[in-house]
Amino acid sequence: MKRYQFFFWVPVLLLFSACRSKNSETDASGTFEATEIIVSAQVTGLINAFQVEEGQDLKAGANMGFIDTIQLDLRKKQLQASIQAAQTRKPDVNLQLAALEQQIATARSESRRVENLVKANAANQKQLDDLNAQIEVLTKQLRATRSTLESSTSGINKESTSLMMQVDQINDQIRRSYISSPIDGTILVKYAETGELAVQGKPLFKVADVTQMILRVYVTPDQLAKLKIGQKVNVNAELGSVDNKAYQGTVTWISSKSEFTPKTIQTRDERANLVYAVKVAVPNDGNLKIGMYGGIRFDQ
Repeated sequence: MKRYQFFFWVPVLLLFSACRSKNSETDASGTFEATEIIVSAQVTGLINAFQVEEGQDLKAGANMGFIDTIQLDLRKKQLQASIQAAQTRKPDVNLQLAALEQQIATARSESRRVENLVKANAANQKQLDDLNAQIEVLTKQLRATRSTLESSTSGINKESTSLMMQVDQINDQIRRSYISSPIDGTILVKYAETGELAVQGKPLFKVADVTQMILRVYVTPDQLAKLKIGQKVNVNAELGSVDNKAYQGTVTWISSKSEFTPKTIQTRDERANLVYAVKVAVPNDGNLKIGMYGGIRFDQ
C-alpha cells in the first residue's frame, strides 16, 4: 500500500515544484492596462456621419464624423444679421455735431466783430452780450448732443459685442459638433451609429493609447523597499500558455496605501494579505494586449 502512495505523490510533488519554479521567475505579477478614454457627445443632435470602427487606429484631432449643425448655423446667421442691423443704427457723431460746431464758430466770429465795434463806439454792449449768450447756449447744446450721441454709440457697441459673443458661443458649439479623439489611440468600443440621436454626454466610443501599456502589479511590504519611481525593471509578458516575451519597463507610480491582495493576483509571498499596487510603463511592440498577464523582476 505504501508503494502505491509513493507513486501517487511523486507526480504531485513534481507539479508543485514546477509551479513554484514558474512563479519564482517573477517578483510580482499583474495585468496590462492602457489609458482609456470614453469620448461623449458635446452637443445634442442627429449624428450625420460617424466613420469609426472597433480596432481602428486614429490620430488625435482627426475628424471622424459630425452631429447635425443646421439649427446652429441658422441661429448664427440670425445673430450676424442682428449685428449688421445694430451697426446701421450707430450715429455719425462727427457729422451730426458739425452743424452745431459751425454755428458756434460763426457766432464767435460775429462776437469778435461786434466787440471791435463796441470799442469803436459803433455798436452797443447789448449786441455783444446777446452774441456771447448765444455762444454759451450753443456750446451747452453741443456738449449735450455729443453726450447723447456717444451714449447711443456706446449702447449699440455693447449690444453688438453681446451679439458677437453669442456668435462665438455658436461657433464653439459647431466646433464641438465635430467628433474627434483627444489622443492618438485605438478604438476599443463603438457606442453609437450614424443616424442615431446624440444627446450631450452620450458616450460615442472608447479609445485607448496602446503604444505604451501599463502593467499593474502588486508587491508585498518587504518588496516595496526595493522599488522607486523611475526604476527600470524586467517585464515578462505571457503571450500564451507557453510563449513569454521579455520587455523593459519603467516604474511610474507606487501606491501610498496598501490593499488586500486581489483574487486574480498571485504574490511571491502567498501569506501576505496586504499588498501595494505598482504601475510599470512598457513600450508596446504590438504584441501586448489589455488584460494580458505579466510579471516583473527587480534585478537587471
